[in-house]
Amino acid sequence: MAKKKKAEAVLSDDDLIKRFTKGCTASFEELIGRYETKVHNLAMRLTRNAEDAEEVLQDVFVTVYRKIEGFEGKAKFSSWLYRITVNAAFMKLRKRKQDQSISLDDMLPHLQNKAITQRNAFGARSDSLALNNEIREALEGAIGKLPEDYRAVFVLRDIDGLSNKEVGEILDLSIPAVKSRLHRSRLMLRKRLRRFYEDYSNESKIVSYGPEMIKKAA
Repeated sequence: MAKKKKAEAVLSDDDLIKRFTKGCTASFEELIGRYETKVHNLAMRLTRNAEDAEEVLQDVFVTVYRKIEGFEGKAKFSSWLYRITVNAAFMKLRKRKQDQSISLDDMLPHLQNKAITQRNAFGARSDSLALNNEIREALEGAIGKLPEDYRAVFVLRDIDGLSNKEVGEILDLSIPAVKSRLHRSRLMLRKRLRRFYEDYSNESKIVSYGPEMIKKAA
C-alpha cells in the first residue's frame, strides 16, 4: 500500500488527466490540490478583489472539469489552466468594471522570498530595499492601471517569474509579442513611477526595470 501511494504521488499531470478521463475522480482532486493556490493567487493579482478571485477559482475548475477531455496536450497542462484562469479573470473584470488598485499583499510572500536571494547579488543599499509604503502604494496603483493585456504579461513574467515561452503559451501570444507587451508595460510603469525609480530613467536599463521595481516594493 505504501509503495502504491508513493507511485501515485509522482504521477505527472498528463497521467492524472488520463486516469480522470477513465473514471478516476481522485485524479481530478489531485490536480486541484496541485494548482488551487497558484490559480487563486493569479486570479487575485488580475482581479484585485478577494471575492472575485474566489469566484474565478471556482469557475476555472468547473471549466477544467467540463473541458479536460478535450485537452490535447499540445502545451503543458499548467499553461492551459493558466490561460483559462486569465480569461475567467478578465471576464470578471469586464463584468464588474472595477477600477481598484492591485494589492501586493498576496504577492509579498512570493516577492519577499525572491528578494532574499536577490538582494546580495543586487548589492543595493538596505534602505532602498526596505518596504516603503509610499512606493508600494504607487506601484499598486500603477499596476492596476495597466491595460488588461499588458497587466497579464507583467504579472506572469515579472511577478510570477514565468519564461517568455510559458507566458506566450498561456496568453496565446508569440514570444516577440510577449517581449513587446512586457517592454511596453515596463515603460508605462516607469513613466508613472519615475520619481521613485530615478536609477531606471536610462533606456538601457529598462530590461531589468520590472524585476528591480518589484524588489524595492517587497
